[in-house]
Amino acid sequence: MTTTVLAAGDRFVLPRLLSDAVRAEAGADIEVRELELPWPHVPFGPVAEVHEASGTEEQLIEALRGARVCVTQMAPLTERVLAACPELELFCVSRGGPVNANLDAATRYGVAVCYAPGRNAAATAEHTLGLILSAARHIPHLHADLCHGHWRGDFYDYDNCGVEIEGATVGLVGYGAIGRRVAAALAALGARVLVHDPYVTADALAGTATKADLEDVLAEAHIVSLHARLTPETAGLLGPSEIAAMRPGAVLVNCARGGLVDYDAVCDALERGHLHAAAFDVYAEEPVPADSRLLSAPNVVLTPHVAGASRQVAHKAADIVAAEVGRFLTGRPLAHCANPAVLTPEGARRSR
Repeated sequence: MTTTVLAAGDRFVLPRLLSDAVRAEAGADIEVRELELPWPHVPFGPVAEVHEASGTEEQLIEALRGARVCVTQMAPLTERVLAACPELELFCVSRGGPVNANLDAATRYGVAVCYAPGRNAAATAEHTLGLILSAARHIPHLHADLCHGHWRGDFYDYDNCGVEIEGATVGLVGYGAIGRRVAAALAALGARVLVHDPYVTADALAGTATKADLEDVLAEAHIVSLHARLTPETAGLLGPSEIAAMRPGAVLVNCARGGLVDYDAVCDALERGHLHAAAFDVYAEEPVPADSRLLSAPNVVLTPHVAGASRQVAHKAADIVAAEVGRFLTGRPLAHCANPAVLTPEGARRSR
């Protein structure tokens, strides 16, 4: 029996990357249909009850007709889509978390939802290092000045020049797949690395870093880099009091989620000179509004939520979800299922 798979890609994780990866994993007994969603040329956003999705429910319902499997990065799996697509059994999201899928509804409909943890860990870690170095040494601003004919020899002034990684204390908030890579790279550059992560034991740091309370990280670190997930517990993790508690002259970097930080408090700290610099790839509102204080604050390096964007990430993402399709079609356990209750005899397809 031939299984129909929908490869709902976009302009980053291309439909053909998903199709090729699925065919390599699943063999000949599949029919792959392709759909291209408009992200990132059109920003993602909420679609019905799900967040950070691209495309429409109507578009996905039409494309999914007769499909048993969907592999995608941004397509919206909503209650309406699930109700309209009774053949669907597996929905694979090629992202670090299935934020574009209604997990409760998928579980009720007996649809397994998988995701792709770690797909962009290397890319985001490398981008973090780039932002740390750029902010600490003022690289983008010096480049811009030079392009406009200004030779900034005054950056050899003691009060103006940047700080080195070697010998510095760097605090990481969060120690997942990205944080571990950043810690290893910083340690190799000669930094003393402190880690605040309530879910990590001191033994797990394996000598690369030292576990510390958030208060100690903020007080001691010359550079603080955020790598925590955004949860109800971590929302607003660095507010005005935490930023005021940071070491004077510190650098703050965030490649995790914008909701972790009070950016107005950061701008205040930069303007009064409490912080040496800051670098951000994520924001509370995306795209960044034209009137955002971040766009005019001193010593800020900004990138448009692209830390996880590399060609290798697109291939890794496709390969991870294709491997899940291969496991599903051959009856093997799924590796990254977000709603494992549907895999039990009691949960599977119970609402179909």
